[in-house]
Amino acid sequence: MMRLLRFALVIVLLAVPAIALGAEIQGKVKAIDAGDRVVTLEDGTRISIPDGIALDALKEGAEITVSYEERDGKNEATSVQMK
Repeated sequence: MMRLLRFALVIVLLAVPAIALGAEIQGKVKAIDAGDRVVTLEDGTRISIPDGIALDALKEGAEITVSYEERDGKNEATSVQMK
């Protein structure tokens, strides 16, 4: 029985990194790189904006809330809301 529990624990621990965990951040836009589709917040956080999210509404100095997931070492936005 203990062997089965250990095996199940190992499987769960190996699967955890594969699950994308979402996060949310609020901040003021410091810079927008339209070519690379990256928004930098005043605290230095860089968020990649995928093609499905419009960049034209974002302006430097705007207060935003961004939901994002870490993918391939980058913060990729899943939604952007203006305040």
